[in-house]
Amino acid sequence: MANSEAGTNSDVAQELESEYQVFLSFRGPDTRNEFTDFLYHGLEDVGVRVFRDEDELRVGELIGENILRAIDNSIIYIPIFSPTYASSKWCLRELVHIRQNLSQSEGQKCILPIFFHVEPDDVKLKTQRYIEDFSRHEKESPKEVEAWREALAKVDEIKGWKVKKDQSQATIVKLVVEKVLEELRIKQKSVPKHLVGHDDRVKDLIELLDVKQFDVRLIEIYGMGGTGKTTIAKVVFNKLCSHFGKCCSFLENIRERSIKEGIVHLQKKLLSDIGGSRSIEKIEDSEEGMRRIGATLSNKKVLVVLDDVDEKVPIKNLIGNSKLHRGSRIIITSREKDILQDRGFEGDIQHYEMLKMDDVLALQLFCRHAFDRDIPLDHYSDLSSKIVSLMEGLPLSIEVVGSLLKGKDKKFWNEMLVRLSEEPEKKILDKLRISYDDLEYEHKQIFLDIACFLFNEKKTMQLTYGRTVNFIPQEELKFLSRSA
Repeated sequence: MANSEAGTNSDVAQELESEYQVFLSFRGPDTRNEFTDFLYHGLEDVGVRVFRDEDELRVGELIGENILRAIDNSIIYIPIFSPTYASSKWCLRELVHIRQNLSQSEGQKCILPIFFHVEPDDVKLKTQRYIEDFSRHEKESPKEVEAWREALAKVDEIKGWKVKKDQSQATIVKLVVEKVLEELRIKQKSVPKHLVGHDDRVKDLIELLDVKQFDVRLIEIYGMGGTGKTTIAKVVFNKLCSHFGKCCSFLENIRERSIKEGIVHLQKKLLSDIGGSRSIEKIEDSEEGMRRIGATLSNKKVLVVLDDVDEKVPIKNLIGNSKLHRGSRIIITSREKDILQDRGFEGDIQHYEMLKMDDVLALQLFCRHAFDRDIPLDHYSDLSSKIVSLMEGLPLSIEVVGSLLKGKDKKFWNEMLVRLSEEPEKKILDKLRISYDDLEYEHKQIFLDIACFLFNEKKTMQLTYGRTVNFIPQEELKFLSRSA
């Protein structure tokens, strides 16, 4: 595995959206039509924008402006050191310009060297392979030779991949592509700036998923609306997606999108994400989409997140009807527990409940949104605690209200406290109401009866009441609990 000299930064990738992300420096006669070509297409297939100089014969002594611009605007540099790399003044000049960019990037760019049929000692100029070329360069370009030597020495300080004659080039290409995706974070989902109390949960979920194992695992993250199920799924997805290369998909807000956009649109999106996009426009109905997804997922190790699923969305329409490929991981978020129950899935199905935040973490999250710090300002301490107590440990509520109060005076805070005591803010209410709106008519009536007449009563009291109105209270209460 190559160690990057510089850190990664997805913000840089976004700033250079219209330019290249990866620059390939290589000696054409050695690798153009083989390894470099394989690597170029491997990167392009996963959506990476790659610069590869197509000129076989270069004219003149100076590097073209297009090459300099491509180096300046790239984020990752991949020099492919091959037997005749050092014989090319162009390659060496590219390398010097790459080194200059790296030194000025303040950790925002990185280099991933590849040693193709050469050894690191060759690049260090400890063998005759490159020394003979440098002897000629000293005569023809004496002013540049020292800079070329220094560039080679600096690059060799970084560990890279060796490609030997008897080694599988496809294996090395796969490793390089995975590393590039990890550095660029192309598939990664955006997450809130202020994350509080997620570390232990993320650790638990990653251990449950354990991508080092070759079985198939499905995890259902369930809990009431506003507890942060989608956020935790995004964090886990970002940490694991590099293990699956291009075979990752995060389908967000399925409950709503399946109604507005239709299930076929979601099927096409999933197939496009994981590289099974051939002729997806020909998919006309969900049955065909399910067959295509089943065929694709049975042949590829995938990481798929299905976010906000309910019983009205047939999950098999989105992960197929076939046996999933070994090593695959499926994450589902839902307000309902046991959304996968009795659906005939093969593999290890585990449940993970998203609980409300405790008071300490809730206050910390609130303060990050309201004050950009972990604790309240002195004269807002009491108000902060009172407001947070009304949020009932729901991250969504805390984030919305904290952001609304940021920069406001005490009068506004007191008004907000009164409003929250009487009625939740509309954004929060709309989000939390989804669970209620999705209930059948009979379940809505039971919920309203309990909320209006039996609030804070013991469950035995609710059961007794249920018998008087001819419902089966145990089953109805279980259903409402799962849907909370």
